[in-house]
Amino acid sequence: MNSKINLSKLNKAIEKLFLKHRKKLLFHGWHHIVFVKKKALEFGKSIKANAFLVESSTLVHDLNYILRPNSEPKQARKYREEILTKAGYPKEEIKRIESIVMESHTRTRKKKISNEGKALSDADMLFKALPITPVVFANNYITQNKVDLRELAEKITSEQNRLMKENIYFYTNLARKKYLGWAKDNLRLWNNITTALKDRDISKTLLMAKKLKVL
Repeated sequence: MNSKINLSKLNKAIEKLFLKHRKKLLFHGWHHIVFVKKKALEFGKSIKANAFLVESSTLVHDLNYILRPNSEPKQARKYREEILTKAGYPKEEIKRIESIVMESHTRTRKKKISNEGKALSDADMLFKALPITPVVFANNYITQNKVDLRELAEKITSEQNRLMKENIYFYTNLARKKYLGWAKDNLRLWNNITTALKDRDISKTLLMAKKLKVL
């Protein structure tokens, strides 16, 4: 019973917090959290992950972006602990949630992680692989995190090519079956963007567009 009450408190607190910072959280905003939570619970159910831990982890996994743009999850460890404690979570659960958040981090995740980590990771990766993301949300990421297109492309390809090669872009069979095609197409696009940005004429065109203030 306490777990349900604490989770309800956490949901309300996180929604309020993300809505408060919505003007700066253009990519990692409440829309992202809600999507990741829904899909993580779906993926988690398919592999019998602990739904309470999955949902709790999705709610706090991107708190670092409130503290600082273009940051890492580890930088929000104390912040997560503070928010979870206020919601009534005991130390043991906080420690477990922290482990799930860290093991699911795109840049550093491995082949062997918990089922809860797999559910969070697959949902978070799906948001990145959606066909609408490079069209609608990529520029939001650039603005929010104060990077340029080249930096974003290099980040995506350096992280995701490894995951695709190691067959851990998605962990769950459900995510692989339904969305791996989208993921491959999305990664192919970003690999092409990385290659295109090395072309001198394309680089000059982008530079001119910036000077003309059309970009």
